[in-house]
Amino acid sequence: MRWNGLKSCLSGGSRAGRLRPHILPVLVWLGVGACVVVLLRQRAERFEVVGLAQGRVHQVAATCAGRLKEVRVQLFEEVSQEQTLAVIDTVLDNETLQAELNTALAEVQHLKAQLAPTREQLLAEAANLETDRVAAMRRFSVDMENARLRILELTALLETDRITLEDLAVEVKIVQDLLEQDAVAAYQLQKAQVQYDALAKTIEENENLLDQAAKDFLVAHERRDEFARHRPQHPSVDSSLEVLQKAIKVQEQIVEELLARRVPLVLKSPFDGVVIQILVRANEALLLRAGENALRMPGEVVMPGEPILTVAEAKPSEIIAYAREEQLARVRERMVVKLIKSSELAQIASSQVVYLGPVMELMPERLWRNPNIPQWGRPMLIGIPPGFELVPGELVGIRGL
Repeated sequence: MRWNGLKSCLSGGSRAGRLRPHILPVLVWLGVGACVVVLLRQRAERFEVVGLAQGRVHQVAATCAGRLKEVRVQLFEEVSQEQTLAVIDTVLDNETLQAELNTALAEVQHLKAQLAPTREQLLAEAANLETDRVAAMRRFSVDMENARLRILELTALLETDRITLEDLAVEVKIVQDLLEQDAVAAYQLQKAQVQYDALAKTIEENENLLDQAAKDFLVAHERRDEFARHRPQHPSVDSSLEVLQKAIKVQEQIVEELLARRVPLVLKSPFDGVVIQILVRANEALLLRAGENALRMPGEVVMPGEPILTVAEAKPSEIIAYAREEQLARVRERMVVKLIKSSELAQIASSQVVYLGPVMELMPERLWRNPNIPQWGRPMLIGIPPGFELVPGELVGIRGL
């Protein structure tokens, strides 16, 4: 019996030893299955929403028709706020501007011709007045208006001569080049130079006359004001000259507008950023050649509203994401979310929903799960916390919805 008991013990121990190797693979498979379930669950819950980092993008466009004189920046160059980006020459045709100035000058001459008989009429009426006060006041007013017309006449004449002087300067340069090539005689250069010098001398004299006319206007204005302060003003003085005064005012504004057109239009950067390619519609981009429409080039004619270049913020200021329909009940403003950036240097940070859009919108194509199936969602803006490094257009995972 002892032998039988010992035998049974030995046989039982050997069965237990044989069972242990069979249990180990089962335990390993169970562990692997649990890990797979955990990993799949983590992968499924990794990102509830994917957002797109974005910043301000501003297209710098022309506000009027003109020719690009300068483009002072290059593609992808960093710019600062109020930095000059481009200069536009708003005068496309000097001859047209000169014709308009000549028209304004002719109208000034017409007003001067009208003012002369008016002045004589006012003086004749003043002789019949009981006092010299009204006559003196009218003389002061007529003197002041004469000075204003003289200023306006000289201003228009100077601008016309300056345009002609610029053309003569170009002609002198051309003749000089031809003379160096023995293509023209020396007297032709002397002739062009004499015309240029004579016109420059005339401009200088007219500038002096303009300064004197401005002083005469101030003196006449002060004399009239001084006279009006000491004695009551007769109401008929203003009414007698009212029509001419309004006509002169109109011509002043016309000349001022013409002179403003000669001042180049300077376009400046609206904020700190980087120069990027001009934004175009997707269907237009297919028609462009490589490198075309990146930046407008000097010499091109631009029309009002046409973009010249685009400035984008170097760092994004916000993240735009879209909540799906099944998430709408959980989305609210000021809710805390977690931002996850999957890159070589992964980043995780807390933020919150700043604003919610009022309606469902078509999501950007990059955020579609299937590129062939459009998706819709409710837009929301999420702030970017300090230290969270992103590049505009980068995708960011968002949890917490």
